[in-house]
Amino acid sequence: MIIYGVAFLAFCTLAGIFIGELLGKLIGVPANVGGVGIAMLLLIFLGSYLNKRGLFTGKSEQGVEFWSAIYIPIVVAMAAQQNVYGALSGGPMAIIAGIAAVAAGFALVPVLSRVGQKKPEGDVTSSMTKAPR
Repeated sequence: MIIYGVAFLAFCTLAGIFIGELLGKLIGVPANVGGVGIAMLLLIFLGSYLNKRGLFTGKSEQGVEFWSAIYIPIVVAMAAQQNVYGALSGGPMAIIAGIAAVAAGFALVPVLSRVGQKKPEGDVTSSMTKAPR
């Protein structure tokens, strides 16, 4: 049912926010640290796991697809809540962290593009063109 997909999305969001708050407390930051990103990773990995097990059917996926259609406005609303001016006036650490995150993302693009690709089987033409000994 579609409602199961929405409930699954809500579970991932709440778990991600909880983990982000806990992570913030552990490193001494009075804020949610990566809660939305953690929620997205949970959604991807748990959704894939449940789909492989046959527990996440097509109707349930429609609940997640419904929210993915309005994902950008949600992210814009969440970003509007962030205090960007406070982060920038707090020192260069926010700028350095942002640049490092973007650089790491760019560096991981080739690695992530190879994930899940099948390894090519031996070159068939090269074994046919060699003369037998």
